[in-house]
Amino acid sequence: MLSIRGLTHVYANQTRALDGIDLEIGSGMFGLLGPNGAGKSTLMRSIATLQTPTAGSIRFDDIDVIAEPERLRRTLGYLPQDFGVYPRVSAYDLLDHMAVLKGVAGRAERKETVEALLQQVNLWDVRKKAVAGYSGGMRQRFGIAQALIGRPSLIIVDEPTAGLDPEERNRFLNLLAEIGENVVVILSTHIVEDVADLCPRMAVLAGGRILREGAPTRLMADLAGRIWRKTIDRHELEAERDRHQVISTRLLAGRTVIHVLADDRPGASFEPVEGGLEDVYFSTLSASRRAA
Repeated sequence: MLSIRGLTHVYANQTRALDGIDLEIGSGMFGLLGPNGAGKSTLMRSIATLQTPTAGSIRFDDIDVIAEPERLRRTLGYLPQDFGVYPRVSAYDLLDHMAVLKGVAGRAERKETVEALLQQVNLWDVRKKAVAGYSGGMRQRFGIAQALIGRPSLIIVDEPTAGLDPEERNRFLNLLAEIGENVVVILSTHIVEDVADLCPRMAVLAGGRILREGAPTRLMADLAGRIWRKTIDRHELEAERDRHQVISTRLLAGRTVIHVLADDRPGASFEPVEGGLEDVYFSTLSASRRAA
């Protein structure tokens, strides 16, 4: 169990990236949704012991993460948003080197570990190729392989599918789902579909605060009968925003489709729609902006 209490971080320029975060995260996949600049990466780096928060506490089982960072690192797998690689080093050799750094000292044990991980992430056939020459999806799969060295019980993946094509995204998400059955996996992203596909629990983070938390199915049920759709011309959008709480817009065949949050039908031209996780996300951000 990962327990976070009152976590706050203020950077030197007085930017408050985290503002009193409270979270309890158990085994399985946990989705952390938020826009760019919400504080997701700061939270992930704090959990991963890469920076010390200004205030608050983080505990993982019996480990005080802030006071005992080395203990946490021994059981942590981390795939950051920007995963750098060495040029001209093969996947096999780089993974072997990382295994040494993770404390897998015996040559036979390392060989077994590296070969099993390359098979698991479907990179065995390209194990002799330099990681710098991998596609984006292959690099992300390699990133998961290095995060799994040492059989960690806490895994953090930060924006793992950004920039991946649909085929690589599906392959990567299937891999995460397989990994997340018996350990704590935190998936930090701004891509709603990733959380919808994988996570039985989630939270929405914006402005350094947790705005909403729970099971996606329950959060979507809370919007039942409250999401309304209408297709308009683009020049009508501002007027609709003045009259209603427009939570999202998208283009369809050159026209604009709006989703509005309202307890009752906002007008005869609106039709009800079943609220999805995207509506949960956008309605949460909309309410936060209106309250600011």
